[in-house]
Amino acid sequence: MPMPGHLTLEIVTPDRAVVSQRVDEVQVPGGDGSFGVLPGHTPLLTTLQVGELWYRTGEETARVAVSFGFAEVQPDRLTILAQMAESAEDIDTTRAEAARKRAADRLAQPSANIDIGRARVALQKSLVRLKIVSQGNIRD
Repeated sequence: MPMPGHLTLEIVTPDRAVVSQRVDEVQVPGGDGSFGVLPGHTPLLTTLQVGELWYRTGEETARVAVSFGFAEVQPDRLTILAQMAESAEDIDTTRAEAARKRAADRLAQPSANIDIGRARVALQKSLVRLKIVSQGNIRD
């Protein structure tokens, strides 16, 4: 069987399809750490963590903030089923900055009625969103 030349990347949330296109390379924030996927990758099923997913088509690199869910890798396809996935153009910077401040304030002054774990995840998500916006889509 010949080696595939590209991957079909599908990123889906419960609300919508975020990405559906042919790509050359993907970097995924897996549950056990970040990993790269190229055409011909060995089949794999893994969980996702909060982080930055990037993919490259030719010289164009795009970034997506993702959190939780699953990644299924096949030699010619990568399917991401994520709880949340937002590309740079979909991220509301003002809202992300407000979420970062709110989460940081909660962590700085914890009380009995604040879920520390949830506040940490909220902080991670907001920081990833802000990083994605600051980097945007780039040409290598």
